[in-house]
Amino acid sequence: MLIGYARVSTKDQNLDPQTDALKAAGCEKIFDDIGKSGAKMERPGINAALSHLRGGDVLVVWKLDRLGRTIRGVIELVDGLRKRSVGFRSLTEGFDTTIHSGRLLFHIIGALAEMEREIISERTHAGLAAARARGRKGGRKPKVDTLRVLGAKAMLDSGKHSVSDVAAELKISRATLYRSLARAQAAA
Repeated sequence: MLIGYARVSTKDQNLDPQTDALKAAGCEKIFDDIGKSGAKMERPGINAALSHLRGGDVLVVWKLDRLGRTIRGVIELVDGLRKRSVGFRSLTEGFDTTIHSGRLLFHIIGALAEMEREIISERTHAGLAAARARGRKGGRKPKVDTLRVLGAKAMLDSGKHSVSDVAAELKISRATLYRSLARAQAAA
């Protein structure tokens, strides 16, 4: 059974070109999402389509970007379909994982996407290492500066204030206060 999925990002857009193409391709049932971003996988239409699919079925989309915004997300979704013995077809790009050449092409794209992730990761790590070598520290700045931590420690050491009182005074959570105190102690 061919199951179609169509999506438009805004309510002003029209699903007709997609649904017409899916019907022409032989889709017996079409699920859709209107006004839903492809960046999120929590979409009622795609979730319903995925629940409806059974082994031997084929999920058909008009274009890959209707399924998801990132190639990585699309590859993960298609791999999940494969594990359930469900095929995938994209009408515009000509992907069809029910045939050998379609599976090969999809694996090549998956390998390229993985290589791109690795290259980005390597560049990020190299950039962070170079910044550290120049004395730059990464991460967020602490919510509580050293002087305020010392004041908080003095308040707690006096025994007159509870952790909750000190945290409220500094306008931070108790967890942040504990982390700040631990960081100050480790630095000492």
